Amino acid sequence: MRIELVSIMVLDQEHALKFYTETLGFVKKHDIPLGGGNRWLTLVSEEAQDGTELLLEPAPLHFEPAKVYQKAVYDAGMPYTQFNVDDVQAEYDRLTQLGVKFSVPPTNAGTAKIAVFDDTCGNNMQIVEIL
Repeated sequence: MRIELVSIMVLDQEHALKFYTETLGFVKKHDIPLGGGNRWLTLVSEEAQDGTELLLEPAPLHFEPAKVYQKAVYDAGMPYTQFNVDDVQAEYDRLTQLGVKFSVPPTNAGTAKIAVFDDTCGNNMQIVEIL
């Protein structure tokens, strides 16, 4: 068994695509129309283009419980998921210069350094550097 795809709920797929590719640096892998303005829209890491895909899921637009869950997690300040990076401080500096807002600046957390940012799509995301 292996992980091929993970999904994150986004409020607007087009906006999410722009943020995740132009700001975070992910690469579009699949963009398949599904009808009703929805898409099977996946991204991959530029460094691992055959790796795990990230699905930009428009669930909050069509399923009220997903919308409630996403908002509750966001309002609690909890990261929806995390992305590993080689250097949290360098990534924090790069993203801050691009206008990304962080709720938690680079912080040592035992065997890792973390930072949490707003993905502008309804989620808090955490970047992690394993020390």
